[in-house]
Amino acid sequence: MGVQDGPTLITSVQRAFRLLEAVSAHENGAPAKQLARETELPLATAYHLLRTLVHDGYVRKLPDGGFVLGDKLKSLQSAGRTQTLLSRVRPALAALRDELSTATYLTFYEDGEIRVAEIVDSPRTPRVDLWVGFEDAGHATALGKSVLRELDEDARRDYLSRHHLADLTPRTITSVPDLLRRIESSPLAPAVTDLEEYALGTVCVAVPVYSGDTLGSLGVSLPVERQDRLQEIRARLLPIASRVTRSLSLTI
Repeated sequence: MGVQDGPTLITSVQRAFRLLEAVSAHENGAPAKQLARETELPLATAYHLLRTLVHDGYVRKLPDGGFVLGDKLKSLQSAGRTQTLLSRVRPALAALRDELSTATYLTFYEDGEIRVAEIVDSPRTPRVDLWVGFEDAGHATALGKSVLRELDEDARRDYLSRHHLADLTPRTITSVPDLLRRIESSPLAPAVTDLEEYALGTVCVAVPVYSGDTLGSLGVSLPVERQDRLQEIRARLLPIASRVTRSLSLTI
């Protein structure tokens, strides 16, 4: 048996991508016959592939019979942009992890929720056990409180009206007035802390970052025994956060 030259290619996949490229070249859409001609595909094959792409959301069929790119591709494009942005800042997060011997976290405030975008840890610096999702624990995490501190009053009120301040540990702040008072009077401002409020035995520090107009936070977690290093960690977080903001705000 002879050895194959090069990788095994799936012809149907290649044809589907050729069709997508042809569709993308027509801002106002193009009919199947024209797309088949441009891609040099049999008309029946083009019809079958287009029907599949429409079904899965990668292509949309217009009322006049033309085809344009679908919403699924837009979501993939957005995800790809996010991946590119994160790849820019991951080395800085890893360097911060190694320098401080802490797990490092990056969050963004998107669609009214605080979401974790990246966690950089290691066997020697494990992440916090995320036993409650960050979307439901913004009040109990330094990362979430950092975002809340930076939000304007209306956005902050909206967030708190939609999220119950669950009692996660004996130290969790469950009163909105107390939470706001703690956030606004943080002794490490603009950094904020989580002192065993999310998980017993763990403290966290976070500072704000931005990706363009999108607010986020950069933070680290460490054992409560290292709590005396919070001022030192704050001093390192602030310049790294500025660097991360610059990287995230560059146009792709």
